[in-house]
Amino acid sequence: MEFDQLIKTMTSETVANLRRAVELGKWPDGRKLTPEQRESSLQAVIAWERHHLPECERTGYMAQACRSHKNETSSEESKDNETILRFRDA
Repeated sequence: MEFDQLIKTMTSETVANLRRAVELGKWPDGRKLTPEQRESSLQAVIAWERHHLPECERTGYMAQACRSHKNETSSEESKDNETILRFRDA
């Protein structure tokens, strides 16, 4: 069976089990995942999500870009967005 066919036949329960194994680094029976198993399990989870979930629900989704990736923002615009905190003596 090809990888894409396998991904399409996986159930959401299977994906949840793979995701948990990747997060914990071990299978439900307690055996440790090898680096290759962890990598291929994560690839399977990401591929399944690409086919079955909207982008905002996928692993690794970020709602907004980091400031460091916004090249079009000028330094003056950045200053407008900064907040200055001042503490009062009690």
